[in-house]
Amino acid sequence: MTTTAPRPRRSALYMPGSKARALIKARSLPADVLLLDLEDAVAMAEKERAREALATALLEGGYAPREVVIRVNGAGTPWHAEDLTMAARVAAAGGADAVLLPKVESAAMLEETAEALTAAGAPADLALWAMIETPRGILAVAEIAAHPRLACLVLGTNDLLADLRAAFTADRAALLPHLIASVLAARAHGLGVLDGVYNAFKDDEGLRAECEQGLALGMDGKTLIHPAQLGVANAVFAPSAAEVETARRQLTAFEAAEARGEGVAVVDGKIVENLHAASARRVIAVADAIAALEATSTT
Repeated sequence: MTTTAPRPRRSALYMPGSKARALIKARSLPADVLLLDLEDAVAMAEKERAREALATALLEGGYAPREVVIRVNGAGTPWHAEDLTMAARVAAAGGADAVLLPKVESAAMLEETAEALTAAGAPADLALWAMIETPRGILAVAEIAAHPRLACLVLGTNDLLADLRAAFTADRAALLPHLIASVLAARAHGLGVLDGVYNAFKDDEGLRAECEQGLALGMDGKTLIHPAQLGVANAVFAPSAAEVETARRQLTAFEAAEARGEGVAVVDGKIVENLHAASARRVIAVADAIAALEATSTT
């Protein structure tokens, strides 16, 4: 039995679609995901120009093997429809992997987006990603996660904290129920799920602590606001060499036990059953996928 690992999403870096230098730099950054932004990172006066600049850069290419995601302006804004038209055009030419919709609060919002993209000529398999960043989004996260075009949930923790009128604390106590609910919804429907940003981009210790907390909660990776944060996120969300070695020994022992007609093995004094073998396969598959991605990035 083999396990297909999801695409590595340890690090998902927001970059403004309005900044030519940032779009050039993005082609060489060690990010697993590029969240190329037309929303929060772009001033209202720059929206039109940013859209065309981003389209031009993506059609020129050079971003592979990074996963390229376009964050459009939200439904109800003056720029939403044209953003989707541009995203459809770029995706049809192979320049984008997904569209990220902000402030998703229902599956109907995703369906309207999918229909608009299809009408604009987007590939039928163009994935949708959903920002979960409002109380209504949290309350509807299970419904949202069930949409067939959805591939990933992205937590917008800054907006969520503001809407909750909650305080930020190092342990993120006010956010924990909502983070857990989002992970649960993602896992129930086979989706990726990415943690919110850490604002203090020069504080590696704080970033590492928050990444480790997100990993412990079940997140696949961390959204980031600065390239300096990439190294920490990539390290934390990758299986360590020791974890991979343990996984390989567990899998070898379990498969040997199965061959003997037994359902249980013992490794390092601990029982290894089918669920542990499945986890071991996933660890190995994730490590292999990261190695392949990094090898492609350096060629």
